[in-house]
Amino acid sequence: MTSTAELTYESTSRYAQVRPDLKLHYHEAGVGNGPTIVLLHGGGPGASSWSNFARNIPVLAREFHVLAVDQPGFGRSDKPTEHPQYFVHSSSALKDLLDHLGITDRVHLLGNSLGGGTSVRFALDYPERAGKLILMGPGGLSTNLFAADPTEGVKLLGTFNYEPTRENLEAFLRIMVFDQKLITPELVEERFASASEPESLAATRAMGKSFAGADFEKGMLWRDAYRLRQPVLLIWGREDRVNPLDGALVALKSIPRAQLHVFGGCGHWAQLEKFHEFNRLAIDFLAGVKEK
Repeated sequence: MTSTAELTYESTSRYAQVRPDLKLHYHEAGVGNGPTIVLLHGGGPGASSWSNFARNIPVLAREFHVLAVDQPGFGRSDKPTEHPQYFVHSSSALKDLLDHLGITDRVHLLGNSLGGGTSVRFALDYPERAGKLILMGPGGLSTNLFAADPTEGVKLLGTFNYEPTRENLEAFLRIMVFDQKLITPELVEERFASASEPESLAATRAMGKSFAGADFEKGMLWRDAYRLRQPVLLIWGREDRVNPLDGALVALKSIPRAQLHVFGGCGHWAQLEKFHEFNRLAIDFLAGVKEK
């Protein structure tokens, strides 16, 4: 078993040809531990499983078998532009990855933003495969009751997608966090290098269009939230300007076994801004009483 102290991008990097036309990239750690937890990143420009969860993976891998997946269109995964509603597209790709890896037991899912929406869609469409859910400011599940829609963050995401400059990317990243020290020149350059590639831009635009396509209702996850039967931990930053806190209320009321944890002084990246508290909260939630 690989020591968590030795985990690097390359040592954890894996590829899987899950369909003839779709190859996924993911990071794997904690092999031999269990159960499996799948980490699903957000949908901002240049996002990937490593950019969202690099620091969390070694901590979680001490307890669990960790799969941190680059969702289709992101990171080193393939970037198709013809696909159904994005949550359907990504959750079905995750099912194919688990099948490819021979993982048939329930997996826990930890999703940030777009990844939260994919996690919920997976749990709704493949309920026999989904364990507990940890959702940080999840897309599609949150319904803004008081905040404007589209939000500041969503508007800035759209601005970058159609005018992909460093300045627009930095403006988007800065609205993601409460602690502005997290947005370093190195982070901006790293995210811009990935996000500005023509293939990445095309995939991101296709993702956005899928939320207004013929099957757009598949993205309105709040409608079906009552069907989630597993324990669900909602995590929100009080200062989230992408999916604001009031968006949690419908989900909290609708999901039978939901609980909500709110971090003050925190934006959309709870796993980074509240690193130690977040890890402890996630591990304690997953290690609780097993489902019958």
